[in-house]
Amino acid sequence: MAKVLVVDDEANLRKVLATMLRRTGYEVTVAADGEQGLAEFQKSGADIVVTDLVMPKVGGMEILRAVNSSNPDVPVIIITAHGTVDSAVEAIKLGAFDYITKPFDQAEIQAVIAKAARTHDAAQTNIRSDGKTRAAIVGESAQMHEIFKIIEKVADTPSTVLITGESGTGKELIATALHEGSSRRGKPLIKINCAAIPKDLMESELFGYERGAFTGAVTSKPGRFELADGGTLFLDEIAEIPVEMQVKILRALQESEFERVGGIKTTRVDVRLIAATNRDLQLEIEAGRFRKDLYYRLAVVPIVLPALRDRQSDIPMLAQHFIEKYNRKLNKKFEGISEEALTLLKAHPWPGNIRELENLMERVLLFADGPTITVKDLPENIRQSAAQPAAVAAVGTPGQPVSVEGAPGETGLKDIVKMKSAELEKDLIAKALEETGGNVTRAAKLLQISRKSLQTKMKEFGLRDEGAAED
Repeated sequence: MAKVLVVDDEANLRKVLATMLRRTGYEVTVAADGEQGLAEFQKSGADIVVTDLVMPKVGGMEILRAVNSSNPDVPVIIITAHGTVDSAVEAIKLGAFDYITKPFDQAEIQAVIAKAARTHDAAQTNIRSDGKTRAAIVGESAQMHEIFKIIEKVADTPSTVLITGESGTGKELIATALHEGSSRRGKPLIKINCAAIPKDLMESELFGYERGAFTGAVTSKPGRFELADGGTLFLDEIAEIPVEMQVKILRALQESEFERVGGIKTTRVDVRLIAATNRDLQLEIEAGRFRKDLYYRLAVVPIVLPALRDRQSDIPMLAQHFIEKYNRKLNKKFEGISEEALTLLKAHPWPGNIRELENLMERVLLFADGPTITVKDLPENIRQSAAQPAAVAAVGTPGQPVSVEGAPGETGLKDIVKMKSAELEKDLIAKALEETGGNVTRAAKLLQISRKSLQTKMKEFGLRDEGAAED
């Protein structure tokens, strides 16, 4: 269960919230004021922060800014009195996850915190869903240059954009770049992860609701379309929206108007919509799960992000970017990464894309000695997966005999994999011996294998040097 930090200067409210959340299964920490809350967050962290808006000295807005600055993946929920609802709405525009009014309904706050927990979980496996960028858009590959051109041309237009690509490729970064490059950059950028919203709550989340619209609706509340008025609304994982809700979204896009749940008043908004998905929407349309008319309305400007394995030339730049980022965050002084280590990074298939690379670089900087990241600093799965792409790259057109240098046309896949693996293994051993001046013991440590295994491999590959140092 998620760890929740409750910050409120009212002792009774803290007690009620903590008791309720602990009974639900959350791990709860409480703070009696904003200063104590900030100190507790910096000391122990949290998955979700629930804070009162108005407190002496340090208020909820200061806590929101501090949390967003240090760890924007953490949802911040604002508790506010009826008289300060406008301030709470403003807090959402600045990055707060949601707000709850006093006196609150327990079912309402439990639903909001459950939604925040789902969003936090989604942010750990995908790119962020809170409106802050995790990294600058980095890349020099031809694919990224084309994407930069599209962003430059369409950023300052009202046209809808549909961003597609695998999880972790940076779809949210593109959305942020489009917003920041437009004349709307001074207005709200509201982001919502549709996968984190229960289907029965989707309409009220997007369009808001009136008081009494359903059980627990003790006050009226604006939806994300209203909050984004004048700015940009980013709907991540839009394929998760139910078909019946897609009709209302289409109308909101075409007519720039809608009604809140339980309301009769039509609300008009000026919103630029950007959507993203990791699914093939054409297949979703064929399966009846996505409306064709909404697809065409969204895909006015399609942007397809390549997987990291398809832009290997960007890996050195991305790796260096993350080294510099985590040097600052972890107070490290790494200078860079060796060519041998980069070779292994390029050979890895990166199923988690850029997010996986970032997590890897953070982990490496935590445990490596430096000043340069070398092969020995990389996890075993990176070292082991290096041989397979090299072998597969040697395979020709499917159905045709495979031909590689030094191998007959009849060579099978297993033989190619074995041969390429041996070539890579020999090359890594030779480089390790070179780095250690021929010292077998040190080279074995560098390669993270036993000295006996290294000696056997050296003999097998004809690398045995009678004058090599053994100690």
